Amino acid sequence: MIDDDRPSIHLTARSGWINDPLSLTWHDGRYHVFFQYVPEQTSWAPSCHWGHATSTDLRTWTEQPVALVPGEGDDGIWSGSLAIDGDRATIFYTSIQTPDFSIGHIRTATPTASDWTTWTKGDVVAVPPEDIDVQVYRDPFVFRDRDRWRMLVGANIDGTTAAALSYSSPDLQSWQYDGVAAQRNTSLTEPVWTGKLWECPQVFTIDGVDVLITSVWNDDELHYVAYGLGEWRDGVFEVERWGRLTWGNSYYAPSFYRDSDGRPGLVFWLREIRDHAGDTWTGAMSVPHVLTLDGDELVARPHPDVVSGDGVNTHTAFDRIDLTSDGRADIINWDPDLGQLVVTRDEEPILTINRTGDNLHIAAATGAGGTVPAGDEVVEILLDGPVLELSTRAGLFAAPLRAPVAVTR
Repeated sequence: MIDDDRPSIHLTARSGWINDPLSLTWHDGRYHVFFQYVPEQTSWAPSCHWGHATSTDLRTWTEQPVALVPGEGDDGIWSGSLAIDGDRATIFYTSIQTPDFSIGHIRTATPTASDWTTWTKGDVVAVPPEDIDVQVYRDPFVFRDRDRWRMLVGANIDGTTAAALSYSSPDLQSWQYDGVAAQRNTSLTEPVWTGKLWECPQVFTIDGVDVLITSVWNDDELHYVAYGLGEWRDGVFEVERWGRLTWGNSYYAPSFYRDSDGRPGLVFWLREIRDHAGDTWTGAMSVPHVLTLDGDELVARPHPDVVSGDGVNTHTAFDRIDLTSDGRADIINWDPDLGQLVVTRDEEPILTINRTGDNLHIAAATGAGGTVPAGDEVVEILLDGPVLELSTRAGLFAAPLRAPVAVTR
């Protein structure tokens, strides 16, 4: 899937539209990742499939046969997650019906073989509770919690409140609704506004601290990724501090994973990335990031296996750097205290970064740009064909390095 028109270490589809990455998982000696996929067109449609790709190194991806397709009661197969219980894997996905696809149902699928290339659909295991006014319902995330399984489902309540609904199960088959795991009204803006709906809400633990990660949605507009630090107990998440993880218009819909060594991480959908002509493929998966906590800040950095392996040139830059076109991605380490960085390739301008106070102002030669907090450590700048990913201790920023194209969902 590598040619002059594509990034070299980012997953893109051979053709068609992709959005949310799903359930990056180490299984039988290789990584599997699923993703929202609309074949044969470069714009989103509700008739989403689950695409599937594999990798041994998190850099080079092989597209596999589509795992799940609409039909058998599904007009679209939307986001979800994968749970593994012993040698049994189960996908939990959002089954939607058109034309009103705000309210999904949670349905399962199981593999027919250990290579996970073909799947058989199962039953609907969860629907919106009747005792609250649920206006949007989707994106199940299933995880093990001591002696039982838990599931979070993103929801909007009363048109005003973003929420994650809580379910539990002893066996991944029969599910009980336990109430609202966490919620926040859209009127609350400090320290971070979290919208009307939490898409893809997920809970995990890093160094003994529980983390809620979610994508901020409001009236069909996609914003950024926010997180809450706090405590998960008995199906309820008490948020003690809210933070913002991403800046710019590209990062969205992160999916939590653990790598082959158990390190926690996220992989994101990169919006506005497309081929030159804009008629073959749209959308990319970010490189996998590893998560750490620095005090009460969640920090994401590109996975070391990605940025230190074959296919990536590593540089240290000061005030300017000129790169050479060789078909490989480039990672630039830069100290933001230097104040400005000018990046060229074959002496042609690509990117300028200026620091003002606590912020970095990013301007690509294509016109894309934005602002991200500078942090107080080295900035990692990843350039891969049409993709820019930039990470600081205080946040992530991504943008296309081609003229941006409007995308909707």
